[in-house]
Amino acid sequence: MLRNLYGFDLLAVFLTFVVTALVLWALQPLAFKLGLLDHPVGRKDHVVPTPMIGGVAIFLGCVGIFFWQQSGTHTLHAFLLSATIIVAMGVYDDLRDMRWYTRILLQAVAALIFIYWGGVRVEQIGPVFGMSEFSLGWLSVPFTVFATIGVINAVNMVDGADGQAGLLGLAALIMLAAAAMYSGFEVLAERLSVLCGALAGFLMWNVRLPWRPRAKVFLGNAGSALLGLVIVWVSFRLTQNPSHPVNPVLALWMLPVPLMDCLVLIVRRIQEGRSPFSAGRDHIHHIMQDAGFGPTRAALHLTWFSLLCGLLAAQAKRMQVPPPALLAAFVVLCLGWYWLSHKRERAVAFFQRLRCAKAPQNASVAAQRTEP
Repeated sequence: MLRNLYGFDLLAVFLTFVVTALVLWALQPLAFKLGLLDHPVGRKDHVVPTPMIGGVAIFLGCVGIFFWQQSGTHTLHAFLLSATIIVAMGVYDDLRDMRWYTRILLQAVAALIFIYWGGVRVEQIGPVFGMSEFSLGWLSVPFTVFATIGVINAVNMVDGADGQAGLLGLAALIMLAAAAMYSGFEVLAERLSVLCGALAGFLMWNVRLPWRPRAKVFLGNAGSALLGLVIVWVSFRLTQNPSHPVNPVLALWMLPVPLMDCLVLIVRRIQEGRSPFSAGRDHIHHIMQDAGFGPTRAALHLTWFSLLCGLLAAQAKRMQVPPPALLAAFVVLCLGWYWLSHKRERAVAFFQRLRCAKAPQNASVAAQRTEP
């Protein structure tokens, strides 16, 4: 097979990219017939009904490739069953608007499947409170279920602009693949590369381009839930495998924007007497758009920030910065965003300054080009 020097199956990645992109093209007419559409009502920014088929296409694009590469293990089979439940739940939710507690219940069922069948769970969280490993003991299963539900809903919450959840998810998968390769977990890295190919195939239809002013398809609840499940499942396998140790604290820095945004919003909505699952225009991308960022520009800025956070955290770990310090830094990041966004006008002004930071420089360059 066609492989690069790091052992990735490039042919599988390319095939997944092509299959996902083609499935998205083929499913669009069916989505209109079935009514699997996101309609432009209320707080939504798009102007035409848009198919919510990204999750189905990514799932279909990956499943066949996984079994083509090899028959798979019970761990992979458990994950695929969990993913099937999550995607089916998401499609039904997109069609019928499922109650939030039913979604939580099915997400918990998906977590329990890969815990008890796949053997993937959080048993220790590293020396986050000192210099010795902290074992969860009987709290292992509830903590794993809680973390799974939390990450799935964090990704769902950040899926509010064209390309945003896809680009942030792709950044997380790339960093996780790099961590897998660094720790010697080549099989997991190869499967992550296939998932990256599927997500790239989706982004071909989802990001705004100069010749396409809007997204043609959305992830939908099926896609955002599937992406969250993938990230949390991979994080568990990397951080809990004794043969390939990656400190659990690093997982927080692989998905900093969705986790930070989700945690701050949950606290704020509870303080306001609202449901944590209520809709609103109080996410980080909404504030950036109020500051003048377009959806694509906001998504790209959040993506490079996410990659920078992951790189700095990885370098800090290589420099033997203790895990409690990395955890404290993440808490400081969340507290900083809580303070900044507590007053919306303050957060908008902050992003406006960032957006305009290069304006004088660009104006100077333009002036130089027009001088005789």
